[in-house]
Amino acid sequence: MARGEGSEQFSSGLLPTDKTVNQDGIKIAKLPPQQERKRALTVWSKVCFAIGGAPYQITATALGFFLQIFLLDVALLDPLNASVILFAGRAWDAVTDPAVGFLISRSPWTRHGRMMPWILMSTIPAVLCYFLIWVVPPIEQGKMMWYLLFYCLFQTLQTCFHVPYSALTMFISNKQQERDSATAYRMTVEVLGTVIGTAVQGQIVGMANTPCINNTTPTNSSSHSVHGNNSQILLDNKVFNERRAYMIASAVISLIYVLCAVVLFFGVREQDNQGGLKAQKHVSFQTGLRLVMGHGPYVKLVLAFLFTSLAFMLLEGNFAVFIKYTLGFREDFQNILLVIMLSATLTIPMWQWFLCRFGKKTAVYIGIPWAGPFMILVVCVKSSLLVSYIVSIAAGASVAAAFLLPWSMLPDVVDDFKVQNPTSQGHEAIFYSFYVFFTKFASGVSLGVSTLALSFAGYVTGVCVQSDSVNLTLKILVSAAPVSLIVLGLLIFKMYPINEERRQYNNKQLQLLLRNEEQESEMEALKPDITA
Repeated sequence: MARGEGSEQFSSGLLPTDKTVNQDGIKIAKLPPQQERKRALTVWSKVCFAIGGAPYQITATALGFFLQIFLLDVALLDPLNASVILFAGRAWDAVTDPAVGFLISRSPWTRHGRMMPWILMSTIPAVLCYFLIWVVPPIEQGKMMWYLLFYCLFQTLQTCFHVPYSALTMFISNKQQERDSATAYRMTVEVLGTVIGTAVQGQIVGMANTPCINNTTPTNSSSHSVHGNNSQILLDNKVFNERRAYMIASAVISLIYVLCAVVLFFGVREQDNQGGLKAQKHVSFQTGLRLVMGHGPYVKLVLAFLFTSLAFMLLEGNFAVFIKYTLGFREDFQNILLVIMLSATLTIPMWQWFLCRFGKKTAVYIGIPWAGPFMILVVCVKSSLLVSYIVSIAAGASVAAAFLLPWSMLPDVVDDFKVQNPTSQGHEAIFYSFYVFFTKFASGVSLGVSTLALSFAGYVTGVCVQSDSVNLTLKILVSAAPVSLIVLGLLIFKMYPINEERRQYNNKQLQLLLRNEEQESEMEALKPDITA
């Protein structure tokens, strides 16, 4: 056997580790048990894998629902400065995704795999930066830079966690059915993570709401001056309590983040599903990017979900402010948000059954636009707490579909690419990182544009009632704009070519390719040792 061949076998995990002697006295290699047969993915492994997705959703939900209102009403930043922080942080986060994806694709394979070391090493610095995002610094001039710095640092470190975790889907099993099942587990836990994020952040903060400031006519009387001083002291105390509540909530979420990362690391074994292809020569980032972005199904899928993700992120980023000011439910907004996430969690299994029964494209056409009529209803009907809860329950079902379907369909696109490009493998991290890039870019645009729109409309921090122009802007941001974006995304999705027949064909082709590689590896490993 040539030296180069032996090196390639070793690098791909195919080098025999044991030898036996046949009846003629010739030493032959014995295949390792994992090479002889790939074990089925256990329920425990699926659960541990799913738990690893919770940190991203817990922190993303807390930031998505509460960071804007925290910066405006607790940190007391100008809306323009808040919009710069939200957009710049998300834009930076989006830029880091392809870079991290490329670095991961070039990372060496370790005994823990290629993805797991990234996940483990980024966890502690990420939770530290996350906690500091919710701290109001004792400085006034550098407050904006404080939030921008730690927001960008956290997004970078979380990228080092989330991109390898997303790509890990392709390395927990080589069977499409098992990956789909693991994805359903993951989406269920991730939506449960949004519930946890909403509940922890919302309920802790909800117990210490910042009081609003009533606009009163100025007066020079001494009695009013004393009353004003007392009110200001009371206001300062309540603001301090709310700032402390945000810090407590962030500490609890940070602890959950670490625990989930530990469960993922010890509960999931990363597999090399590339077979003999793993030893192939690495391509440059530009070549890999050109191959990935030149794959038509991937581009259409990403564009479609880019617009639908932007729709739901606009709703997520502004719904708390909309409930608080436009609907007037200051004491109930955190409970309404919690109902949305609970509804989403409970409907994830339904959508998993639906896409298995009727196909993924059909699930997109039914699940994504489901929230549209209710988005319109909530701004057309007179403010009613009961209607708000009904809309929240219905909208949660659509949020569940928006969570589940992209991550369930991305492996189909990667498989389609492998079938069409059998000699170019190992681009999973690029596929996933660019999808995450576009969704985070959409999030940055939604947060930045919406906060800027509120600034132009005349949003005032801390007041009880906002102007009519602010309320109109909020109605557009949670209804008209998201519905339009959903329609646009569905129109693009009509061009997506991977249906159930093509998906099954790709699955059979990949299984055949893998079987051929295993047979070749077995024949190579059974060659007699003629060194004697």
